[in-house]
Amino acid sequence: MVSRSIRVPVALAAGLTVAFGPVTGVALADPPTVSATVFDRSLNLQGVQNARDAGGYRTVDGRLVRTGLVYRTGQLNNATPADLADLTHRQVRYVDDLRTVYERAIGPDKVPAGATAHWADVIGQAPPQTLITTLTGGDDLYRAFITAPGANEAFAAVLRDIIDTGDGAVLFHCTAGKDRTGWTSAVLLTILGVDRDTVNQDYLLSNQYRNTGPNDTINGVQQPWLDAAFDQAAETYGSFDNYVRDGLRLSTADVAALKAKMLA
Repeated sequence: MVSRSIRVPVALAAGLTVAFGPVTGVALADPPTVSATVFDRSLNLQGVQNARDAGGYRTVDGRLVRTGLVYRTGQLNNATPADLADLTHRQVRYVDDLRTVYERAIGPDKVPAGATAHWADVIGQAPPQTLITTLTGGDDLYRAFITAPGANEAFAAVLRDIIDTGDGAVLFHCTAGKDRTGWTSAVLLTILGVDRDTVNQDYLLSNQYRNTGPNDTINGVQQPWLDAAFDQAAETYGSFDNYVRDGLRLSTADVAALKAKMLA
């Protein structure tokens, strides 16, 4: 990765100020309810936002996405010693950081013992007008998850880590754990065969786990954003399956290995 000077655009800096504030109120305002939810997926971490198990959903053919193998969270810079101990206990082997160089510089991760940190910058090579939306969401940002240079490689790197991890777990995160992380989770669940409605509901859980509403574009998520990413995948590659094959460059064998690892 080429080093870059740390010059944060004004709009991005404003978003970072909000996102990097003290993590308070991570308890849920209301318990999330999602169809096919079979367990409490919250990790109940004190210093890490939006921390939850990515599994526990039924696929359309009745299989179960295994739990304890993949976790999705916000950034780990405010993780407490107890949080890190919990993640070590959960056997987290890889921490995949989807943030830009700017975000990483402002809030370096605290990595649990026994884990290896990987950096997979999703949006850092996007045009500046897209880069400044990293923490404010929007259709353009989500479409860039498909079109931005380096984005496909970043998302694919997480999926390959899941395939390659032996007896441990993978944790992936961005800053708020809702946009880049949300698309990663949506891609994973869709590949595994979870229906779109459940994928949507899992995505929208970020509003509850972050104690916010859908009209809060800095802290929340909106369904049209996720729709924009799926639409762009189909527009660019012809279908979601083609996006997986030609965009993410996952082979039939890779997909089979991912399913073998994640499905019971």
